[in-house]
Amino acid sequence: MVAIPGGEIELRDDRIKRRWKAEIKPFLLAPYPVTVDLYNAIINNSSHGDLKPVVNISWFEAISFCNLLSQKAGFIEAYTIGEDGKLITWDKESNGYRLSTEAEWQYACKAGTSGYQYGELDKIAWYNENSGGELHEIGQKEPNAWGLCDMLGNVWEWCWDLYDEQVYGSYRIFRGGSWAEEDRGCGATCRRRSHPTFSVDDLGFRLARSY
Repeated sequence: MVAIPGGEIELRDDRIKRRWKAEIKPFLLAPYPVTVDLYNAIINNSSHGDLKPVVNISWFEAISFCNLLSQKAGFIEAYTIGEDGKLITWDKESNGYRLSTEAEWQYACKAGTSGYQYGELDKIAWYNENSGGELHEIGQKEPNAWGLCDMLGNVWEWCWDLYDEQVYGSYRIFRGGSWAEEDRGCGATCRRRSHPTFSVDDLGFRLARSY
């Protein structure tokens, strides 16, 4: 896990022309998205060396994975899952594995830079013009200044936050762009949404932890 320093980030929603600032406490973030190999090792104790990011994982499945990995690592679970499986509560005092907030994600993606992308896109990301129409193994492109790889491109990444509860209900945010996305979709401030039960072939997740 990479230690991300505290700071402040400005977020924006171009759909409703809104901007807001968020304070970021120091936290830990994985240098890569969760791989097929890690996911299978934790879920069904099988390992086949597949270092491509795991995809077709719903938000709820990502939440369950975080808790299971926390159990195996001896950490306090970050999430309490209601009896219906749908009411998820985040214990912010927990040291367990979790999804980043979108503010944490954007702050970590930018890594102190000010542009839409933290480098030349062909060098830092797999997207529709260089991916050959497929997913790639983690860590093949240049990291950002804080040592995080694949923050842009390859797979979108689920975040904790609701997108707009009043308009979209339980839809959750995902960030980062993917192998199938155009260059304009692979940017630090690009926001997308999906229902937490949906799974998509270019959407995965990355692990975070609080100190």
